[in-house]
Amino acid sequence: MQIIDINSNNIDNEHVCCAITEKKGENCVSSKKYWMKSNFDKGLVFKRLDERGKVFIEYIPAENAWCPITADNYMYINCFWVSGKFKGQGYSNLLLQKCIDDAKSKGKYGLVVLSSEKKLPFLSDSKYLKYKGFYLADTSEPSYELLYFPFTDNAPIPCFKDCVKQSKSKENGIVLYYSNQCPHTAKYAPILKKIANARGVEANLIKFETAKEAQNALAPFTTYSLFFNGEFITNEILSEKKIEKFLDSKGF
Repeated sequence: MQIIDINSNNIDNEHVCCAITEKKGENCVSSKKYWMKSNFDKGLVFKRLDERGKVFIEYIPAENAWCPITADNYMYINCFWVSGKFKGQGYSNLLLQKCIDDAKSKGKYGLVVLSSEKKLPFLSDSKYLKYKGFYLADTSEPSYELLYFPFTDNAPIPCFKDCVKQSKSKENGIVLYYSNQCPHTAKYAPILKKIANARGVEANLIKFETAKEAQNALAPFTTYSLFFNGEFITNEILSEKKIEKFLDSKGF
């Protein structure tokens, strides 16, 4: 088994290592692949194990990251995932090292990644990253951490933009900010609106279509950030049952 690159030349014939299979979620996978195709010329890199499983790392120059941060000349890790039977075999270290080597070869100051003080879905493990030498650069409510791995002692420290410091929305009701950076959103964002509407609740779906829009977001995780009456609720991409549970908790 070896690590391969997914790029514009082979993406149509390769899987992108997510929990959604091509057969069961063709439209969802297509949305992710379209997002990737739109960002390859912005420096997006996707490396995965040449095996049918969730073993991959995805990163992009921080200037083009879909995240509200200031991290000029850093490489931003979008998603880093090793799961199931592939855990404990050194693949996490291998993928991270390939990212480090690539970033160094491109003259970057280091790596930067969104994580959390508390373990949250869809975010890289803070404990692992800190064990590998990442430092805390900045924080944002409720428990987000911006971690960085500098290549030199004098590398500038990245930070969140001011727009995310409070993680509050001015809009009332249910508001979901999302993008197609993850294939799950193409399925579950519309389901949120459908279930909410069926209960007589309006749900406003705000989709980020460009990196510039995402870089001015109210919450760091622009793939999926759910707000209710201005308060941040979760970055977890909610399934049907979890959407219903959330609505039940709000009395709908």
